[in-house]
Amino acid sequence: MIIHRQGGLSRQILFDIVSTRQNNYTGADILARVIRINHIGVATADIQHALSVFSQGLGLPVAGSEHVPGDAVRVTFLPVGESRLELLEPVGEEGPVHKFLSNRGPGIHHICFEVDDLPGMMERLRAAGVELVDSEPRRGAHGTLVAFVHPKSANGVLVELVQTADGERDKQE
Repeated sequence: MIIHRQGGLSRQILFDIVSTRQNNYTGADILARVIRINHIGVATADIQHALSVFSQGLGLPVAGSEHVPGDAVRVTFLPVGESRLELLEPVGEEGPVHKFLSNRGPGIHHICFEVDDLPGMMERLRAAGVELVDSEPRRGAHGTLVAFVHPKSANGVLVELVQTADGERDKQE
């Protein structure tokens, strides 16, 4: 047990290392956590066609678009409450969204969980035997850090993990 005294007040921070090791937990279990569903990614060959359903039909506002060259994809953002829908259109003949559309056709591509500590969450998942697509966090849309969990380890669902910079959540919505 570590006691930190500051300004006459005591703050107790408990790190029970023995218990942690006995239960096979890592430091990531204490720190890394899921905050919310950040977005659901929907793969489409034509964003304009998809907008006819999601924006014109359902009335979801378009909050912007962004090209993510590293994934060869154009992303259009549609806020929905505290989350958003991301329409994903491949740019060119390569990239994960192009491959997804070629193999499966349009539809839900991934679900994204916002986490408060992406490297810690990746460590936690590796320790649990979960297969990751990315070995290290990388840059995603809005300047965020992202990593993906392989669908083989997530019941056939591609899971994106995202860590936003302070204040970025408001800009995304």
